[in-house]
Amino acid sequence: MMCGYLLARAGVDVTVLEKHADFLRDFRGDTVHPSTLQIMHELGLLEDFLKLPHTRITTGNLEIGDAHFVIGDFSRLPTQCKFIALMPQWDFLDFLARQARKLPNFHLLMQTEARNLILRDDLVCGVLAASPDGDVEIKAGLTIAADGRHSTLRGKSGLRVLDLSYRLLAMRLSDSQRRLRHHQGRRAIRIPGAVETDRRLCRRTSG
Repeated sequence: MMCGYLLARAGVDVTVLEKHADFLRDFRGDTVHPSTLQIMHELGLLEDFLKLPHTRITTGNLEIGDAHFVIGDFSRLPTQCKFIALMPQWDFLDFLARQARKLPNFHLLMQTEARNLILRDDLVCGVLAASPDGDVEIKAGLTIAADGRHSTLRGKSGLRVLDLSYRLLAMRLSDSQRRLRHHQGRRAIRIPGAVETDRRLCRRTSG
């Protein structure tokens, strides 16, 4: 969505496909980092963006037993916003879509899923997609496959997937499995044997 918005701002005719009817799904993260907020500022979107419901995290905290450590102080960052904004990712995407739709050369097709590539002399020149109204052929000078880790279009292209040598495991925790502390812009979750600073427990292990 962001890429499509930036291209449309630059005057490129853009079509973005979204296979679902909305963005209301469980994404992997709800954090909007200071670097992203800086981009929103530079695009002139920050003031309206921060009107959306969000929580501001100004420090990263670690608790081990009774010991408390501040491991990150975002007030020292050379950015417009010196905090992480916690916001559901669907709200972030809805906001970008609303801003992008203001541009006459931006087109967002919901419930439209890219199924295959259009190839001409081994060059990708568009996609074949399925929509509620039937199959759609979209020709383009540039095709960006942003359809996830199990990308259909990447598979159709024959591009090789590189092993990044690590695995990320994400899981949900019930309220009874974690203890949440959140006050004065600080957030920490204490779990027996683990520490987490967001609403999901994430462990990274060598692969």
